[in-house]
Amino acid sequence: MAKERTLSIIKPDATKRNLTGKINTKFEDNGLRIVAQKRMLLTKSEAEAFYAVHKERPFYNDLVSFMISGPVVVQVLEGEDAVAKNRKIMGATNPAAAEEGTIRKEFAESVEANSVHGSDSLENAAKEINFFFSETEIVG
Repeated sequence: MAKERTLSIIKPDATKRNLTGKINTKFEDNGLRIVAQKRMLLTKSEAEAFYAVHKERPFYNDLVSFMISGPVVVQVLEGEDAVAKNRKIMGATNPAAAEEGTIRKEFAESVEANSVHGSDSLENAAKEINFFFSETEIVG
């Protein structure tokens, strides 16, 4: 297994409920390191650009509205097999289908308000990390 980096976003439903620390503990307890992090309010244009891949999907406008509804924490996680490991820690998109002990099973309110986003591939991780961070902001 190779050391990888992946993007993680703690979504507005989770930041509103002050769950950032509990969520990050799950990442850290499972061998991922937070090597970059910032709390921010996404603008509508930032959210639209970030989720442009979903532009033709029926949920796109609701997703953009949700992601600008409150602060998010964007971060870079680093570790062995980070993309797959992060996705396992997050759990299934639908919290009802997520495994016990996963972030979404414990904290998600719905399919949309599912507390976290994580890159789905190494290629997308690189694009997503570059969307939010410059290389000088990532400190291993």
